[in-house]
Amino acid sequence: MDEIMTRAQSIVGTSAGRDRVDFYSTPSYATEALLEMEKFEGSIWEPACGDGAMSKVLETHYPGQVTSSDLYDRGFGTTGLDFLSTITQTENVITNPPFSLGEEFVRQGLRCADKKVCLLLKLCFLEGCKRKLMFRTTPLAHVYVFSSRLTFSRAGIDLKNGGMMAFAWFVWDKSYHGQPQIDSI
Repeated sequence: MDEIMTRAQSIVGTSAGRDRVDFYSTPSYATEALLEMEKFEGSIWEPACGDGAMSKVLETHYPGQVTSSDLYDRGFGTTGLDFLSTITQTENVITNPPFSLGEEFVRQGLRCADKKVCLLLKLCFLEGCKRKLMFRTTPLAHVYVFSSRLTFSRAGIDLKNGGMMAFAWFVWDKSYHGQPQIDSI
């Protein structure tokens, strides 16, 4: 029974060893998948850069256009910068935010970005009465659902029970008008 409970806690995000600020390094293939689907013009800000996993991929495709920051020092980018309280402007925001702050990152991203906001989120982010209004009043253009589950790492170690949850790239595009398009990647 303990093994079942531990597995369930891991799935819902309350397991022992869980990072208290939701830091899980993004696998490079997840960022590459977004870049196969979307093109970006202008500056890109990665405001929850952690160890730089996503930023490094972005920089290879958009050299000199990527700014990386994080509230916490994980050895990469500018640290001590709270994205949720900044007034910095950029053309694009691309990040894997702390899952507990997903909606706040959407709203702040839309305030900061002139063009696109792309967030890697659990697919269940689509659920909820509170978010229903947000989805209806923001320019959500695409939801790219991963057809295979992602495996994240914590402290540089791949999680052995990774791949338990479905993830998607949610893309808000300020030039988009219409219903969100859903596609698999």
